[in-house]
Amino acid sequence: MFGDRLGFGSNELTVIIILALVALFIGLRLYSVLGERTGHEQQPILKPADPDARVERPAAPAALTPQPAADSSDLAYLPTAGPGVRALLAADPTFDVARFLEGAQAAYKMILEAFWSGDLDKVRGHVDDHVFDAFKSSIDQRNSEGLALDNRLVHIDQALISAAALEQTVAFVTVRFEADIAAVTRNKEGEVVAGSMSDAVQTRDLWSFRRDVASRDPNWLLVETDEEE
Repeated sequence: MFGDRLGFGSNELTVIIILALVALFIGLRLYSVLGERTGHEQQPILKPADPDARVERPAAPAALTPQPAADSSDLAYLPTAGPGVRALLAADPTFDVARFLEGAQAAYKMILEAFWSGDLDKVRGHVDDHVFDAFKSSIDQRNSEGLALDNRLVHIDQALISAAALEQTVAFVTVRFEADIAAVTRNKEGEVVAGSMSDAVQTRDLWSFRRDVASRDPNWLLVETDEEE
């Protein structure tokens, strides 16, 4: 017998054959279930060890990123004044158009009321010398004629920058004011000789202010006044 030649008994040979068949069967089953690896198998998903860990997400595309609203200060000056305003902003990043116009309106009211009342002392530091002299000369003239102004600023309808320029470190800004003013002129007896407090007159004034942006002094000086034709 073949088994006898190899030194195995018939029973032992039978057991070996059975074990070999079982091993072959198991191998075929594993192959059919697992198949061959091709290199395209799905990689295992790794979960973070900390369930509360934050996951960083990619930034939103630029087109979906909210854009800042348009600068509302663009509505506070004429297009022709744009280059000058931008030059001023470049020279003085602290310059704020809205705040400047608020200050300009306050100065407009204060200086007008001082001129009308004839008391320029309170505005001496806010006007240039030649403007101060022109105001004082006009006040002296009406005093000599025995006249007094009883004017009242009813409302400032609009204030916007009509021109702006920068000469080295000196900035010049012209503001156009549209305002309603009740104007009355009285004589020495207090009688009305011109105007009416019940009728406001719409005026358009051009006031120019100057400031050295290199200076620590934040105040602007009134350097010129004119009426818009």
